[in-house]
Amino acid sequence: MILTKVAFRYRRRDRSVIREIDAQLSPGDVVELSGVNGAGKSTLLRLLAGLLRPTSGTITGRPAIVGLAPDRFPAEQPFTVAAYLDHLARVCGGRWRPWAERLNMEHLLGVRLPELSKGSAHKVGLAQALMADPGLLLLDEPFAGLDTGTRGELPPIVAELSARGTIVVVSDHQGGLRDLPSLRHWTLTNGRLTETGDAAEAGEVAVEVIVPVGEVGGFLERVRAEGYQARLMSTEESR
Repeated sequence: MILTKVAFRYRRRDRSVIREIDAQLSPGDVVELSGVNGAGKSTLLRLLAGLLRPTSGTITGRPAIVGLAPDRFPAEQPFTVAAYLDHLARVCGGRWRPWAERLNMEHLLGVRLPELSKGSAHKVGLAQALMADPGLLLLDEPFAGLDTGTRGELPPIVAELSARGTIVVVSDHQGGLRDLPSLRHWTLTNGRLTETGDAAEAGEVAVEVIVPVGEVGGFLERVRAEGYQARLMSTEESR
């Protein structure tokens, strides 16, 4: 998935919220997205999801199935949790009950959506995002309001999805995924994206490897399985 000079503003005369972002995401990447309030994190997630179209620039290679858990789940709907998720499963496909068990939300299934606490509503949003086995999973402040047990379950879920090739991008100021190996760190500042990491402190270096096109997927899988960070480079980066 490639972002090329992506910019976005909500109205023609507004200043750009996102400014000429270039980035690349490979299968299995897990990205922690940080930035101050108003930096554009939620907007970038919506652009990645395809819910917003860039004002300029392009996003290509988006996986066919995208799961998005917003920071504020729209709970003002006249359904119980189970009825709501059943309806989505009929419309979009997938299974939500295994996720309900893992997210410790089985006791919520008969509760009406407007009666949910913020943390419980977050669980419904997570189950909704996960049910269809997404190739791209976008989570906006997923740890906010979660109980301790569910907070502990979320990083293993993300790690499992990454191992299956799902791209995961998480806007998170709580550092809930910091213990995951090969976690990428994106920071938005005034609409501009930078990638930071601990490579310098850890004594790591970047090594360019040329791989035949047909072998890229298997090569990345083997390298990541050994604990190394690996991503595809754009033509301009490799020059």
